Amino acid sequence: MWTTTERRTTISLSPPSTPRLRMRPPRPAGSARSSLDGAWWPRSADPAAELPGLILALQALGRPDDRRPITHIMLRVADWDSRPRRLRVDGPADTRVVRLSWFDTLPAGLLTAIYADGRRVDLLTVPASTGHAAASAAMELAAHTTNHLRTPELLAALTTPARQDPAGTETASQSAWESEGGRLREDLVAR
Repeated sequence: MWTTTERRTTISLSPPSTPRLRMRPPRPAGSARSSLDGAWWPRSADPAAELPGLILALQALGRPDDRRPITHIMLRVADWDSRPRRLRVDGPADTRVVRLSWFDTLPAGLLTAIYADGRRVDLLTVPASTGHAAASAAMELAAHTTNHLRTPELLAALTTPARQDPAGTETASQSAWESEGGRLREDLVAR
């Protein structure tokens, strides 16, 4: 039996923001599904404020005659500040309620959106507190067509300390890499 709290629909008090989203190019028909479809960098850990903009952006992907609504979002409990079960999304064409499911067992940083027709989109969710350069690099890698890394590996790459030479200073190549967008461990990129 549902409690009153579980039946309550959360409504965002602010208009949907434009998401910082990077998606892979569409897969050719019949090709294998990759581990991630792209990456998203929310501005906060508040699902009611952040998810409406993402949901509307994901629904707008694809051909105009083949756009389906998102009906369900699966999230990891530890990645967010609150855990609403239902979220009202006010879009330009309609208003709908999206079901949110919370799991302790989902990999860190994974968000799965499920469309009404059963299609799904798996996104790396970059923590809101991540710096711009590191977040951009992680999003670019997650959306790259040759990426086979999963969300925990990508998040670990965000926090890996810089390599140092024997004198304890960063190497020149490491400094150049960081200035171009992040600290991605070589052993993860080589896979």
